[in-house]
Amino acid sequence: MNAADVLLILRRAVPAALVEEVASVDMPAISVERGPLVETARALRDDPALNFAFLADVTAVDYRPAEPRFEVVYHLACLGAVYPTRADARTSPSRLRVKVRVPGDDARLPSVTSVWPTAGWLEREVFDLFGLVFDDHPDLRRILMPDDWEGHPLRKDYPVQVRKDTALWSPIQISAEEFAANVRAAQESARRRARRNTGNGGGGGGRE
Repeated sequence: MNAADVLLILRRAVPAALVEEVASVDMPAISVERGPLVETARALRDDPALNFAFLADVTAVDYRPAEPRFEVVYHLACLGAVYPTRADARTSPSRLRVKVRVPGDDARLPSVTSVWPTAGWLEREVFDLFGLVFDDHPDLRRILMPDDWEGHPLRKDYPVQVRKDTALWSPIQISAEEFAANVRAAQESARRRARRNTGNGGGGGGRE
C-alpha cells in the first residue's frame, strides 16, 4: 500500500482532517493535523483496508528556528492476517510513517494512548526530552531524566553543558569491594537460613 491509497481512505473516513503525502525514502509517509489526530489514528487502526494495529515508535524533531518548530513522528505497522483488528480486514503487511507538526508557542497535541496503548511510554519519552505535552495522557511524567530535572535535553535551545548534582538518596554505582561484600553477606544469610531450617526438621524457618 502506498501513501496515496492511505490518503484516499483517510479522506473518506475522516473528512475534517487535512492529510497530505510527504517525501520518504523507506516507507509511505503522510502528515496529519494535530486537531483530529485521535480520529485519524482510529481510522488507521480500524479501517479494514488499513489495519495499522501496531504502533512501533513515537519520536520527535526540533526544527528551531523554523515554524512549526516541532514534528512528532509515529511509525505504524500493519501485520496483515497475523494480527487483524477486525474480521473483515483485508490487508497485507506494510508500514507507514505519520508526521504531526506542532508550533513552538503551543507545544501540545492529543495523546493516542486511547488508540494504541503502547504510546504510553513513548509519549512520555517525547515529553521528557522535547517538552511536548500530550493532552489526555493517563500518566504524563518524566521517564528518562530525574523528576526534578530542569528543561528538556533534546530541544535545540537546551544548554550544551549542564552541571547538576544527583538528587538520588543512594549512589548510582558501588565499588567492586562493596559489591563483593554484599554478595558475601547474602551468601552468609542464606547459609544461616538453611541451617536453621535443617534444625527445625525442614520447616518454614523463622525470622533473621
